[in-house]
Amino acid sequence: MNGHAALYSRRRFLMTASASALVTATGCATNPVSGRRELNLLSEADEIKIDRESAPHQFSADYGAVSNTRLNAYLTEVGLRLATQSHRPQMPYSFRVVNAVYVNGYTFPAGSVAVTRGLLVSLQNEAQLAALLGHEIGHVNYQHTARAMSRGILYSLVIGALSSALSDKYSDIAAGLGGLGAGLALASYSRDNEREADAIGMDYMARTGANPLGMVQLMEILVALNDKNPSALEVLFATHPMSTERLETARHKIQSDYAADTQRDLHRERYLDQLAPLRRIKPALDAFQKGEELLMSKKFGEAGSEFKKGLNLAPGDYAGLLLSAKCRLAQNDYSEAARIARDAQTSYPGEPQAHHIAGMAFAKARQFEQGLSEFNRYATLLPGNPFTVYYQGFCREGMQQRQPAAEAYQKFLQQVDEGEEAQHAYQKLIEWGYIKKQ
Repeated sequence: MNGHAALYSRRRFLMTASASALVTATGCATNPVSGRRELNLLSEADEIKIDRESAPHQFSADYGAVSNTRLNAYLTEVGLRLATQSHRPQMPYSFRVVNAVYVNGYTFPAGSVAVTRGLLVSLQNEAQLAALLGHEIGHVNYQHTARAMSRGILYSLVIGALSSALSDKYSDIAAGLGGLGAGLALASYSRDNEREADAIGMDYMARTGANPLGMVQLMEILVALNDKNPSALEVLFATHPMSTERLETARHKIQSDYAADTQRDLHRERYLDQLAPLRRIKPALDAFQKGEELLMSKKFGEAGSEFKKGLNLAPGDYAGLLLSAKCRLAQNDYSEAARIARDAQTSYPGEPQAHHIAGMAFAKARQFEQGLSEFNRYATLLPGNPFTVYYQGFCREGMQQRQPAAEAYQKFLQQVDEGEEAQHAYQKLIEWGYIKKQ
């Protein structure tokens, strides 16, 4: 966008306005794991602040935590067992399974960890799960996110992380929410980061009595899945780069450092028992995953067929319903998109994303009052998404409420100044005389 020098650029906003309280120290700090002095401008309180502001948006983009309290409790039990033996046991760790069907596991800087259903149903034992969680806890302990932010590499974990680039890429399909693209808002680690997280994760496994062989098995599973279906692991490997060297290093460490520990129980039966509810609907999850990949390739008819197949196997599945609603939205079938999104609201009351998608459908159908109601509900449940502010303004504009529309557009442009939405907001503010074209 040209001109509007008074507005923050997106990068400047993400590095200053949203992070105004982040840079509370300068220079180097001692890494909790390595003991090395490294550039780190963020305090522990800063990490917690970023985590608490950003994680809820990603979890909702991944369709929220599963409603199975037993499964979430199991993940928490395994995760906390490792976290309490880590170098930063004081961090406010939390663990949840999210409803997304693509393959991923991730953490935010203070230890808010999520694992997707698509990944969990691919694992075979608790040792592999412990390896996954130990690796993510390793990122927290090495402060990989904090160090990346301090080097100016990472912009997208701060509030407003659903970037205009993401919105441009997937347009009306996701409207900045959900889908494979949502994971692009996560931290991308270097190969050195990954090696460090692998190594310390295996150490935490050994400390807690888990079998470190699970780390090798986890990597072997991911490599095999990638060979079979690369698109399913697109986000995982974009944020957690995999390599033959990583796998070989893990195998070597098993032989050299943890040979005696490989006799420990892998706890296959316990894992499969806990995962039984998810494993029963794996054919539905496979259909949703295939449909999501087709949706991102804009093969809407084929995607819709897969979503229908999955919902026949798992009626009322929240992620399946919203994926189907997004597919209808992309096909300009706004009434059906809104109907399905409303079904999703009934399926998972209180989870915000269904309100955003319903709002999108109503706004596109020029039913602005209903759209505004949905966006207002979303903002109440999950405040802080700049794109929701934009669509509140868009609905106000459609309702001929110029002043509140202009206020929403101005607020949006303080956070996002690129993309189709920003261009529309900027042009309207010029047209209405709120700003001068420069």
